[in-house]
Amino acid sequence: MASLKDEIEKRRTFAVIAHPDGGKTTLTEKLLLFGGAIQVAGAVKSNKIKKSTTSDFMEIEKQRGISVATSVMGFNYRACNINILDTPGHKDFAEDTYRTLTAVDSVIVVIDVAKGVEEQTEKLVEVCRMRDTPVIVFVNKMDREGKDGFDLLDEIEEKLQLTTCPLSWPIGMGQDFKGVYNLYQKQLNLFAPNTKYGNILEFNDISLPDLEQHIGDDAAETLREEVETIEEVYPSFDREQYLAGKLSPVFFGSAINNFGVKELLDCFIEIAPSPVHFKTEERIIDPYENKFSGFVFKIHANMDPRHRDRIAFLRVCSGTFQRNTNYLHVRKEKKIKFSNPTTFMASKKEVVDNAYPGDIVGLYDSGNFKIGDTLTEGEVLHFKGIPSFSPEQFKYIENANPMKSKQLAKGIRQLMDEGVAQLFTKNTNNRKIIGTVGQLQFEVLQYRLKHEYGASCRYEPIQLYKACWITSDNTAKLSEFIRKKANYMAKDKEDRDVYLAESRWMLQSAQNDYPELEFHFTSEF
Repeated sequence: MASLKDEIEKRRTFAVIAHPDGGKTTLTEKLLLFGGAIQVAGAVKSNKIKKSTTSDFMEIEKQRGISVATSVMGFNYRACNINILDTPGHKDFAEDTYRTLTAVDSVIVVIDVAKGVEEQTEKLVEVCRMRDTPVIVFVNKMDREGKDGFDLLDEIEEKLQLTTCPLSWPIGMGQDFKGVYNLYQKQLNLFAPNTKYGNILEFNDISLPDLEQHIGDDAAETLREEVETIEEVYPSFDREQYLAGKLSPVFFGSAINNFGVKELLDCFIEIAPSPVHFKTEERIIDPYENKFSGFVFKIHANMDPRHRDRIAFLRVCSGTFQRNTNYLHVRKEKKIKFSNPTTFMASKKEVVDNAYPGDIVGLYDSGNFKIGDTLTEGEVLHFKGIPSFSPEQFKYIENANPMKSKQLAKGIRQLMDEGVAQLFTKNTNNRKIIGTVGQLQFEVLQYRLKHEYGASCRYEPIQLYKACWITSDNTAKLSEFIRKKANYMAKDKEDRDVYLAESRWMLQSAQNDYPELEFHFTSEF
């Protein structure tokens, strides 16, 4: 029986992040292909092929060709247990991605060689930097024309504030793309479209004249010059610096052609961290502790629309999680046990008896869980850093079919627990307002209410600038504010006070008039 230490050391839990269309889902899929987890890759956007990519399993994702919910996929590769969390790239779903980043130990950022660093990538990497999460960069789509390699490295350093360290280097690009030179393993990998891996040659010394035979005179000369520049200008790879989040290895390839993905994966399992420490309000949790602890970072309703199931995604942080064992649900102060905890291959699930730090376990949930909930063997712990953000878009939500008001109420409640959007109920007239980070979430909410709950809703416009949570030690001032601003006050689903400001000016004057109050823009306070 493998010890807890052995189990932890062979686990790698990471997220793949990128701007929409960066090739993130394609890369995830190729990693699964190498891990033997799937046999054939689905073309992400192609309507000709009805087989959807493994990780996009919600109906609306298949129709749109974009990921709207984070999927979790596990597979084994070279004696490692790998858990990939594929995140939505679209900015309207950033909140789901931010929360997912709290549950991983490292990150792979995918950048499109033609577009370079895009806005959404900057935001996501900023979250990684705040947490010192180790980052590896994969520059994708090298079989197309794009930016010069050195220009891209400059852009990554400047916009993402990462210190880069190229571990592979492209030989040409687009029509002239010949392959990559793997600086980490001193190998030449020649590009052959439509083959599984390309042709890999051991090539320790690129000063040898044999190089010309493989890639031609001009490319050989350029490669030698560029490698020399890399060795002079960029720091050499230092694993400790990478693990501290201070150095980011960069790889080049073309995920759609399976090219450069194997080098990335081979290097990743060697250098990426096994499960790391987690902070709670009470203390720091070490994964090697014997007692189990974990937290819920995501809730997904109706993974299988035929069965009204909700699944809470739990990240195991320490000890061993065991099936049919009573654990303390800290917020509810009660013991719960789980008879069929599952692990994932996107929408395929299998029951597990034991799970270890780094693993993501799906728990069937009849409404017990909220995002951020903790399970332990009895200790009271509260994990930190799993926020809801102050929404920026608002609409009144109205029932479009009075016969289905029960279904609508249930659907809204469950989808809010999932973190799809936030619900505010106005104090004066009890009207319900949906707040989201992006416009697309309104459509997803409407679609899922209809298709998963049989409920119809319609939206009505409302002019709001910001919703923020308010607290104060001065209860008299808080009551006065709530009374005077009655038309702009609401409760969130946890029954906390929320101020709905119609404009930036209104928010600023409220903050100036009531210095005793605190205005919070994330739900973590």
